[in-house]
Amino acid sequence: MSYLSVNQLNKSYGPTSIFQDIDFTASEGEFVTLLGPSGCGKSTLLRCLAGLTPVDSGQVLLQGQDIVPLTPQKRSIGMVFQSYALFPNMTVERNVAFGLKMQKLAAADIQRRVGEVLELVELNDYAKRYPHQLSGGQCQRVALARSLVTRPRLLLLDEPLSALDARIRRHLRDQIRRIQKELNLTTLFVTHDQEEALTLSDRIVLMNKGKIVQNGNAESLYTQPVDLFAAGFIGNYNLLSAEQASRLTGETYSSQVALRPESVAFCAADRGIPAHILSHSLLGNVIRYRVKARDVELWVDVLNRSVDDLHPEGHQVGLLLDKLTIREVA
Repeated sequence: MSYLSVNQLNKSYGPTSIFQDIDFTASEGEFVTLLGPSGCGKSTLLRCLAGLTPVDSGQVLLQGQDIVPLTPQKRSIGMVFQSYALFPNMTVERNVAFGLKMQKLAAADIQRRVGEVLELVELNDYAKRYPHQLSGGQCQRVALARSLVTRPRLLLLDEPLSALDARIRRHLRDQIRRIQKELNLTTLFVTHDQEEALTLSDRIVLMNKGKIVQNGNAESLYTQPVDLFAAGFIGNYNLLSAEQASRLTGETYSSQVALRPESVAFCAADRGIPAHILSHSLLGNVIRYRVKARDVELWVDVLNRSVDDLHPEGHQVGLLLDKLTIREVA
């Protein structure tokens, strides 16, 4: 039996359906990401699991117990919000201790557990500070500590990194994953950032328009998209019509085709498929080229090894396609 099992969950506001017939599971200690565009229902789904928003129908089984009838306080679920939601008039340690005081634990136990979790999130030296004296990343770690200190059965993270700058976001992302593994804590993480999902997750539940489109590990979602939406949302696929794909490859296709930009390689202009460079963008360790071949425009990703290897606009090249990675999608 799965540690968490969500069965046929539905939620609407009047005539507006937020999500329909949601089914997925999570094993104990698994990190599952709910990924999808804004408005697809993923944050509302997380609030329903926490008990902050009622569902219309369906079951949420946590360790075999249906928690839908329970109040949020009785679900033993920790939730971290994008907005931190810290008490501004309380110090870090008092913010973290709040949930334990509501549980009426002894003062010595509260002090010990707060100390343990502040050490876990590397905030021991900030215990006496107030939220306005902290950076955004530090505030988010306080919010995480406040959820962890109650020792929840399930941790829910609702886009906790989206308000942070890129460098802090990457650092905190690594910290969250380290802590989650260390505690073997079953975690659901909501994001619309595909890089976060691919980096963090044991499994990704991809949502669109209130429904689950695809459910699997990061590799399967990236290499085997089930439809055009999945191909367009995960990675930066070239999406070609059947006619364009046939013109480019000489093969016959019956539906649209998805081709990953890193599956196309450059070679000498007199080899491969003739093409010319339209433009390029520097993405750090990758250069993304826009090329035209047989009247078909493609994105091509190449490792940024040296400035000397940069192909200028108008440069003639040959293209080599890895046909095994070409995928027909409906």
